[in-house]
Parts: sequence; C-alpha cells; structure tokens
Amino acid sequence: MHLEVRANMATRWGICGAGNISHDFCVALKTLSHEDHQIVAVAARSLDRAKKFAKTHGIPTAFGSYQELVKGPDIDVVYIGVLHTHHLPVGLMFLNAGKNVLCEKPLAMNHREVMHLISAARENNVFLMEAVWSRCFPVYAEVDRLLSENTVGEVKVVRVCFGLPLLHRERTSQKEQGGGALINIGIYCLQFALMVFKRERPESIHATGVLLPSGVDESLVVVLKFSGNRMAVCTCSVACDLPNDASICGSTGIIRVAHPMHCPTSLEVKGKETQFPLPDPGLPLNFTNSTGLRYEAEEVRRCLLKGLKESIKMSLADSELLIEVMDEARRQVGVVYQQDSQSLASIP
Repeated sequence: MHLEVRANMATRWGICGAGNISHDFCVALKTLSHEDHQIVAVAARSLDRAKKFAKTHGIPTAFGSYQELVKGPDIDVVYIGVLHTHHLPVGLMFLNAGKNVLCEKPLAMNHREVMHLISAARENNVFLMEAVWSRCFPVYAEVDRLLSENTVGEVKVVRVCFGLPLLHRERTSQKEQGGGALINIGIYCLQFALMVFKRERPESIHATGVLLPSGVDESLVVVLKFSGNRMAVCTCSVACDLPNDASICGSTGIIRVAHPMHCPTSLEVKGKETQFPLPDPGLPLNFTNSTGLRYEAEEVRRCLLKGLKESIKMSLADSELLIEVMDEARRQVGVVYQQDSQSLASIP
C-alpha cells in the first residue's frame, strides 16, 4: 500500500462485524466526505447477515466470513466491531495479513493479549489503534489544551463515573462473553484519568467492588494515586445509572466534562460552558452520540496518510498502560476470565 500517492483519494474501510457498534460506525462515516472515507466491504458470521448490513449502508461487497475480508485487495483499514472476547484472534488475522486495524475497545481481554496484538502490528509494520473514540472528541482536545495552559492550576483530583443499567444484556453480565462493569464501561473512566495525568503510571491502584453470581463485576471503584499526591477516583456500574460525568479539580478551578463524559458535546471551565455539537445521523443509532465515531475515523485517515503506525491520541503505549491498570483492578476484586489462563499457543 503506497499511502503517499493516495493522499487525494478516499480511505477505503472494511467493516468486520455486523452488530450494533459497526452499524453506528458506518452511520458516522457517512457524515464525512465521500471523497475522504468509503466503506468498500463488510464481513459477518453469515452471508445473509452481511448482505442485510450492506444493503442498509450501501456497501458494495458483503462477505459471509471474516476470513474473506482478509483477502480484500482494495481495503486500506479494517474496523473490528466484534465482541471483545474475539478481538485477539480476529485482530491477529488481519494484522498478520498486513492490514491496518482500528479495533473496538477493549483492545483485548488482558495485558498478555494486548501485547500479542501490538507485537503483531509491529512485526507486520501496520497501523493499529484501540478505538477509544473518546480520545478523538473535540472536547478532549480542548481539555488537553486547557491542561497544557494550566487553566485550573495544578490538577489535584480527578473524579469520573460511568454507570448504566445493563444487567439485562448477557454480554454485560456473563463472564464467557466478557461481561463486567470495568471492561465494558469502566474503561472509559480509567482512560480519562490516565489522559489527564499525561499517561503517567499510577504509584498505587486500589480497587473494590461487588460481583455478580456469574463472577464479573457489577459495580467497581478504582482509586489511582499519582506522583505529587494527585489522585483519581473512578466509579463504574452496570447495575444503575450514574452521573456519567467527569471533574478535573485543580488548585485554581474545575474543568467539568458533562454527561456523557465518554462522548461529550459540552465542557464547563470555571463555570463557563462551551458546546461542541455533533452532526445529525442519517439512520437511527444504537448508542448515544455515535456520530462522534467520525472523529476517530478522521484520526485514522490522518495517521495513514502520514504513514504513521499508531495514533498519538490513543497510542499503543496508552493501550498497554490502560490494560495494565484494568488487570490489576480486576485482580483486586477477583474477576478472572478464561483468557487469563488460556494458552496463546493455539492463536496464529
């Protein structure tokens, strides 16, 4: 692939998975210029499912298996929207075939799996990014600017929470489907804290939580202590609604990221609010503010055109640190997935 000669051509997307998040991602892509982004193929577990998805989104090619998408010659980058328990084998399949990859969060189930994906990306000299879409929102860019200018002085405490009543969903409550509050939505709280504290490794991690009968976490609180007596308190739950907002408390003021903090459209700084509106979707969405997925698509295109193999907004080092913190929090509350003891020898 010679990206340097394709700077004036569209980035051609392959979509792996025909579920709800892939639907929303395609809707978001359609809010961008067709000259910059085109969806050329979709793959699902069955051809009927892929064809239905392709018809909905006007995608020219449909495949009834992920393996067929691997062979697609006119694909610049693959968006992986399958269940996160399958991110490792599916991700490896594309990376080892020399495909650039944007993979939904969490990148994988634990640190060992994440490092396996990162190693594959580096060995094959291809782009890889964990789709923590929050990092690409204009509000987050503004937060980064405000912090770099010390707008609220020295940051002392970050408070962030995210909770939704999701116990009715098997993929949220069942261990074999990668259920649990932390890995599904608490990840947004942790990534926010780590971003605010400039990707610094916490000096200490203290987690406490309550588990469902299935053995995954229903609600969890993680306290991170950073150098200079700075702290972050992250709360998540799949049993109830939480305010779903974030506060960055500095020595001279507070930055508030309003609900929903993981895909925000407003920001309050020292009492003054600024709006960052999103474009309207062309089709109904499954998740809140999903047209904001356009921002990570734009970031991927920017990186590919520059020949970058990772994004500074959500780097591979960011993904590694994030999963390390998540693994330790899980260990402390006693959440163990089968992937934690599963051998990687059978993974290609």
